[in-house]
Amino acid sequence: MRTIGFVLADGFQVMSLAALSVFELANASLSDAGYALHLHSAGGGPVRSSLGFGVDTRAFGPDSPDTIIVTGALVPDPAPAGVLDYLRDTGRGARRIAGICTGAFVLAEAGLLDGRRATTHWAHAAALQQRHPAIRVEADRIFCADQGVWTSAGMSAGIDLALALLEDDHGPSLAKSVAHKLVVYHRRAGGQSQFSTLVELAPKSDRIRQALAWAREHLAEPLTVETLAAAVHLSPRQFSRVFREETGQSPAKAVERLRIEAARAMIEDGRHGLAVVARATGFGDRERLRRAFLRGYGQPPQALRRRNRDAQPA
Repeated sequence: MRTIGFVLADGFQVMSLAALSVFELANASLSDAGYALHLHSAGGGPVRSSLGFGVDTRAFGPDSPDTIIVTGALVPDPAPAGVLDYLRDTGRGARRIAGICTGAFVLAEAGLLDGRRATTHWAHAAALQQRHPAIRVEADRIFCADQGVWTSAGMSAGIDLALALLEDDHGPSLAKSVAHKLVVYHRRAGGQSQFSTLVELAPKSDRIRQALAWAREHLAEPLTVETLAAAVHLSPRQFSRVFREETGQSPAKAVERLRIEAARAMIEDGRHGLAVVARATGFGDRERLRRAFLRGYGQPPQALRRRNRDAQPA
């Protein structure tokens, strides 16, 4: 059984603990091969959350957990000395160590991110880079993993990070099953942008949200207005009108944004050639993929692939 220790300090953000649910649900399938989950703090006892209520914790012990996960806070204040000492000493013996959201600042203060790639919430990424120039901050990632040290973007991205840790231990099938039980749409790849197209479009009605979700599930297929309208039981004319009113874009433009977002995630994953990416995301061929990337990102997909390859640790 693997032990996972969550590190808390006063003012921790409660959403950081959502990652616990990933391992809790995995335990139902793993039994004795699962995870022992503990909440730790420098002094033990109740630790006050950002909402004001306390959560009971254990004091740090001499033994290193298999995985240490540092929770985040709304504001990246200096970490308690006891937490930093623990991470520098006992924490170095852990197989993996992770920071959720502003937990990356704590890892940085402990010197665990020097020379590594890391991410955090987009609102704090510039501050992380400024305070710790030895880190290579990648502000537009959901999570990063570099030589056993993991960091995630905002608090909800801690769920993506936890699912990735689970997949690292037990494979994609169990991670997918847990994501389904959590009603998480799917585990986002680490390289996926923090700025989701579905979030930015922000449709108001359930039907338009359902149409976009359906489109993202069927990117490899022709996604005409007629197809999307039929998926949510509207006429093409009514669908186009409502879609523009709620998103400010045409269905075709929104579909292209969904496709280049999915293509970007596949390219940064690094396991597929551009021709495969183009077919899987509905562009059909590399040239149409290239033109869409130039419109959406101002650079061709090859540039993104080179940048991602150059960022990989030696």
